[in-house]
Amino acid sequence: MTASREKLVLVGNGMAGIGTVEQILKLGGAYEITVIGSEPHPNYNRIMLSYVLEGSKTTEDIILNNWNWYEDNGITLHTGTTATRIDTASRQIYTDSGLVIPYDKAIIATGSNSFILPVPGSDKEGVVGFRDIADCEAMLEAAQQYNKAAVIGGGLLGLEAAKGLVNLGMDVTVVHLMEDLMERQLDRSASSMLQAELERQGVKFAMGMQTVELTGGQRVSGLRYSDGSELAADFVVMAVGIKPNVQLARDSGLEVNRGIVVNDYLQTSAVGVYSVGECTEHRGVCYGLVAPLFEQGMVLAKHLCNVDTKPYEGSVVSTKLKISGVDVFSAGEFIDTPEHTVISAKDEWKRTYKKILLKNNIIVGAVLFGDVTESANLQKLVKQGAEMTDDIYAEVMGTGCCGNGEAKKGLSVESMADEEIVCGCNGVTKKAIVDAVTENGFTTVDEIKACTGATRSCGGCKPVVEQILQFVLGDSFQQSAKQGICTCTSLNRDEIVAEIHAKGLKTSKEVMHVLGWAQEEGCSKCRPAINYYLGMTYPDTYEDEKESRFVNERMGANIQKDGTYTVIPRMYGGVTTPEDLKKIADVSLKYDVKVVKVTGGQRLDLIGVKKEDLPKVWEELDMPSGYGYAKSLRTVKTCVGSQFCRFGTQDSMGMGALMERKYERLDFPAKFKMAVNGCPRNCAESCTKDIGIVGNDGGWEVFIGGNGGIKPRIADSFCKVKTDEELIEVCSAVMQYYRETGNYLERTSEWVERMGLENIQNVILNNESNRKELAARIDFALAQVSDPWKKILNDDSTRSALFETAKV
Repeated sequence: MTASREKLVLVGNGMAGIGTVEQILKLGGAYEITVIGSEPHPNYNRIMLSYVLEGSKTTEDIILNNWNWYEDNGITLHTGTTATRIDTASRQIYTDSGLVIPYDKAIIATGSNSFILPVPGSDKEGVVGFRDIADCEAMLEAAQQYNKAAVIGGGLLGLEAAKGLVNLGMDVTVVHLMEDLMERQLDRSASSMLQAELERQGVKFAMGMQTVELTGGQRVSGLRYSDGSELAADFVVMAVGIKPNVQLARDSGLEVNRGIVVNDYLQTSAVGVYSVGECTEHRGVCYGLVAPLFEQGMVLAKHLCNVDTKPYEGSVVSTKLKISGVDVFSAGEFIDTPEHTVISAKDEWKRTYKKILLKNNIIVGAVLFGDVTESANLQKLVKQGAEMTDDIYAEVMGTGCCGNGEAKKGLSVESMADEEIVCGCNGVTKKAIVDAVTENGFTTVDEIKACTGATRSCGGCKPVVEQILQFVLGDSFQQSAKQGICTCTSLNRDEIVAEIHAKGLKTSKEVMHVLGWAQEEGCSKCRPAINYYLGMTYPDTYEDEKESRFVNERMGANIQKDGTYTVIPRMYGGVTTPEDLKKIADVSLKYDVKVVKVTGGQRLDLIGVKKEDLPKVWEELDMPSGYGYAKSLRTVKTCVGSQFCRFGTQDSMGMGALMERKYERLDFPAKFKMAVNGCPRNCAESCTKDIGIVGNDGGWEVFIGGNGGIKPRIADSFCKVKTDEELIEVCSAVMQYYRETGNYLERTSEWVERMGLENIQNVILNNESNRKELAARIDFALAQVSDPWKKILNDDSTRSALFETAKV
């Protein structure tokens, strides 16, 4: 007869609690597990809410453990249910839905709540926190109806909320009591660099301002500061901090200070009741970062499974974050005082900053901004209290070693402790990754991801995971780490294109059949890629497969979240005419366009066009498509240049319009943006474009590989040319080389880093015949393109199928 299993009840379905349960399952803990969660969702990654807000991920994308996971592991899950009291005498948990759940062991992991400032008006309509999916949905809804938002709080959550709302089209001001952003994680230098970067991305700031009242009637209309001044806002996000959610513990008679008080084995004042996560207070400290919560969970899981474990003695707090595409890191002490020795390096062109703090030559803290490749190593050194040496200095600062001026490049993962957390989002340790490789024979990051969860969220730990793979596999790493473009094939981009040429494959079906696709019809990842590679290979004969394109490309317009579309007419070089402006205004009024927005690329977006009206809107505009939806040239941004500016040395508007007319409509691996400046003052922001062109007295300077998006990158200086003809030839060659060697959806920022700037320069600048051949091939491809809306307007069957009867 099988002995009955002990009942383990987890109150809280968040990352800390479920992380503990995952560890218990891995250790073979024989418990009958029940989970009580207040939200109506399975376990999700709260860290990724900002990605949902900005639109790059959906709620489904951030689910960590889906409904099937609970069922497969025999876990009973009660969602939309709140535990109200624990009877520690009878060992029963009571809920708001009337359930009474018995337990032998219980874990409280109720997390924390948004702290709402206790100021007059904080209970008005339009005031929310930013803590869960419901808050995220409220912000998405507000962005559809309102224009001006205020985010109170300049910490991580506040900045993520602000950038998300800016991306949704709102005018956003971050109001912060302190003079520095993220003052609990960053020093003044890193904070000022972060503020400058976010200002470039459209976020406004009111620093050193104290909010004393939220004004308005039933709904908020603004903020009043302590100095009497006011800020208009019809939506307010409170992101001033979090407070541990201790209500259940307090109502159940447990010892509570700021958090639920626990000992070194995470046990509360009640026998059999434990606590982990943000609701927990250990040795007087409540942790709000992910890594310490997983460290608590690992100790508790081993304790509950009777596995020998060291007690939890607290965590060395470190922070590695990506804010609006900007990487930041801090560990230990980060504000320097007279007792510190400071080692620092700042590069304002690359927008990077590095600082290490020493006390009596012991490494006690560090700050990184922009480049965080040394974060794992620095975190280890701070945690160990390592003494600074010449070798360590060379390794972490990247200068001077062995007399050759190069940094020492060893695998820092070799000296990482087994229990050190590699993936902060999912609590995956180095040992878990090493075991996945040695016990299961895994050889790729994707296999590690599927098994352990490492890299499945923000992806910031991928470089360290790759280092661990390389460390364990040794010389076999490169060969074994080869991955196909998707799970349908083991072939990579270069192999597929080579086979298309060698075997004369002409259609996607031929490619998939001849090259042995595992999934006969392909998938949403490989079909658009194959369609692009075929079109790039056979520009004159290949018939584009519309069904393989993403919805925006099929429809020739950007779909919005309410089901309407955005129409973007082409404005060459950002220049238009009064006649075209009048047409845009007339059409916008006639077809009830919701918003006409000036974009960062110097165009006008007509937002809110009904699908059935799209053909009529384009017909009456009688302007070329701006391709705002496509993997092609989007815009060529310009300043006014020598035509009007007193500093201008070159005709930037004329060159920008010429470039845009020449390269429009041609497919690229990913969207492509350009800018032309008439002088080095950089008013058109060439440093963040795929190709940036800067005029000077002697001609033009070309920059490549810039990106101002989720992963910002400053463009590299490629070359200088004297004439317009040379400029066009070089740009044509760069574009075609990118078209022929870029992976599908790979931006030039990633392409330049993968291919190497010097290699690209050798192919194009140091080989004149090759450069001219590339330029000739792009001209041949450009001769085949035509305006997509002209085709649709002259094709009644397509017009009817797409815009009258068919559903997208």
